[in-house]
Amino acid sequence: MTSRLVLGYGGFAQALVDRLAERPGGLTVVTAQETDARTLREEGTAAETGDITDPETFADREPPDSVVVAANDPARNEAAARAVSAAFPDSFLLAYTGAEPEESVTAALAGVADEVLDPRRETADRVLAVAGDGSVRARKLLSVIRSLDGPLAVVAHDNPDPDAIASAVALARIAEVAGRSAEVCYFGDISHQENRAFVNLLDIEMRNLEPGADLGEYAGVALVDHSRPGVNDGLPEDTAVDVVIDHHPPREPVDARFVDLRSDVGATSTLMIDYIRRLDVPLDEVTATALLFGIRVDTDEFTREVCPDDFAAAAYVLPHADLGTLDRIDSPSMSADTLETIGRAIQNRRRHGPALVSGVGRLSARDALAQAADRLLNLEDVTTTFVYGISEGTVYVSARARGTDIDLGETLRDAFGQIGSAGGHADMAGAQLSLGLLDSVDSDDESLTEVVDAVITDRFLEAYDSRTNRRVTDVYPEKFRTSDGFSHDLSENPGRSDGETDDEEPADDGHDLDEGPDGTDDRDRDE
Repeated sequence: MTSRLVLGYGGFAQALVDRLAERPGGLTVVTAQETDARTLREEGTAAETGDITDPETFADREPPDSVVVAANDPARNEAAARAVSAAFPDSFLLAYTGAEPEESVTAALAGVADEVLDPRRETADRVLAVAGDGSVRARKLLSVIRSLDGPLAVVAHDNPDPDAIASAVALARIAEVAGRSAEVCYFGDISHQENRAFVNLLDIEMRNLEPGADLGEYAGVALVDHSRPGVNDGLPEDTAVDVVIDHHPPREPVDARFVDLRSDVGATSTLMIDYIRRLDVPLDEVTATALLFGIRVDTDEFTREVCPDDFAAAAYVLPHADLGTLDRIDSPSMSADTLETIGRAIQNRRRHGPALVSGVGRLSARDALAQAADRLLNLEDVTTTFVYGISEGTVYVSARARGTDIDLGETLRDAFGQIGSAGGHADMAGAQLSLGLLDSVDSDDESLTEVVDAVITDRFLEAYDSRTNRRVTDVYPEKFRTSDGFSHDLSENPGRSDGETDDEEPADDGHDLDEGPDGTDDRDRDE
């Protein structure tokens, strides 16, 4: 049984005793005044009199699990802390500074106690929690939502990943509490098997929009997990946006009535949980489960670009989440197309030092690209993977890295930023390139795949080598090299086949390349 000892009596001690009395375990109060001890005993609390500053007071006592020094006088608390620390060196010691302590007293307490409670600091922290930047931001978001005279369209990025979907669900929940209806919307597809399981098992309602869709029925538009209309979503670029909440750093100014861009967290879901906490929004099981999964996916199970706020956010929603459903989401079935795409990526792989590149040709399941890039990264001595495929006039790229100094997001921007959308994180990135933007590519050419292989691989390896000081000489056969190291005449280069992913396009999929050139993030959960 846990044993607790409280030394001293006053306003703080009384409040503490009232709370501790509700918990299981033993509790004893030692105070100098018999009248105080008698009052406590009458209330059912064990109490005795004694000099809390005298080590002899504790001589014949069994060591408690924890001790709280709780008198009002700072000097008396310092003396009591020294005495009880000497008597019970293995007990946890919490020391209350008392009212208006001298700095020397606070410093002395810090030297003997495990924790020091300074009322001035605690009050300041509480004020900042209630009226600080975070709370002001939350109230401003609420104000913008309440100002709408109709429903809010909460738009996730193309082929949304769990973080984007969860963030949209959370914002819709906040709007609901604010008295406004909201609808979660997205463009593209949800093709990754885990993402489909995520949406289906949680029964998340989402509206699939067609590019250029008229949003006139909505009074406002919000973007989550990406920050600019027309970049990684099907909205017109001139769409008026009311709310933007994203954890990807933008590469261009973001225009909206309310903007929250914090790239120091691992997931947009973490930001949404911050709003839910500050606004006291009741957490339902679906929203809590979605947000927990969103953080897990975007931080790669708390191993990638994670920060203390991500752990705190996950801990906050964990008691409300359905862990059984999460287990089911984690074990979805894999489609034959996805398996075949991963197989082609493995078969067509080519080494370039510690980097591995592979083209899968025509894609039928875009999300498989990200999964293939992840699988190839498990090969011995491989630190970077680059996988690409073609679908409906677009080349999709997914790249992964580990244990290397290269920044994949910047590398793909160097390679493809001028001819398409590219970006992501240092260890996970993607790109989308229209075939019409690639020189020498004729959509009717039978050797389309070979030409794309040459152009795409050439650009990536040039950018990769410029950031790693390598030479591009070991990927192409001798017959395809020119004096400068490259050749676009790859008519005999192995072709590829389908494979499609969502996580590496500009902003979408599992971590979107959220805005392509604007800072995106991609992941193998994307769709």
